[in-house]
Amino acid sequence: METKIEFNSDDGIVLEGLLHIGTTGHGVIITHPHPLYGGDMYNNVVETIQNVFQKKGYTTLRFNFRGCGQSTGRYDDGNGEQADLTAAFNYLKAGGTTSIDLAGYSFGTWVIAKALENDKIPANAVIMVSPPASMMQFDPTTPIPNLKLVVTGSHDEFAPPDLIKSLAHQWNPVADFKVINGADHFFFEFKKKLAKILEAHI
Repeated sequence: METKIEFNSDDGIVLEGLLHIGTTGHGVIITHPHPLYGGDMYNNVVETIQNVFQKKGYTTLRFNFRGCGQSTGRYDDGNGEQADLTAAFNYLKAGGTTSIDLAGYSFGTWVIAKALENDKIPANAVIMVSPPASMMQFDPTTPIPNLKLVVTGSHDEFAPPDLIKSLAHQWNPVADFKVINGADHFFFEFKKKLAKILEAHI
């Protein structure tokens, strides 16, 4: 069961989130798609990711970036959003969760990649679902050694498989890469297939 919480970013932004306390001592922070295009922590893919981690006994935290939902502030082109992610990480850590993964969907993967590029978060493991590399700039030269899994759909125009496979290989050659045949960026008919892939890698 998830509980509604609030926590603060370093620059005074108040962020709303949903917290589930797990049983394993492991935790995960789940980041949502682009807030300017309707993305928030209630997104169907975000909920799918949260459900899988919860079933695995993880403490889960999904939250709304600044300016989204009841979180204060305004969209900050990924910069303030990195601070929001750091605040979420610190919140879980302060609560006693020492091993924390990051799992992002779409824009949420970009925020994770930027935060890791700037050495802001010592994540245990990273999962990316549909990093939107055809519309947002990802740095292929910065290794992500803790990247474990990258998933996209065969018909995802924002995260086309050939491009994402190339990026994933450069980020971490041993990270697993999965393509869900028939799925587009939104996974509307493919949430169960996505969940099975995630279950096998957590």
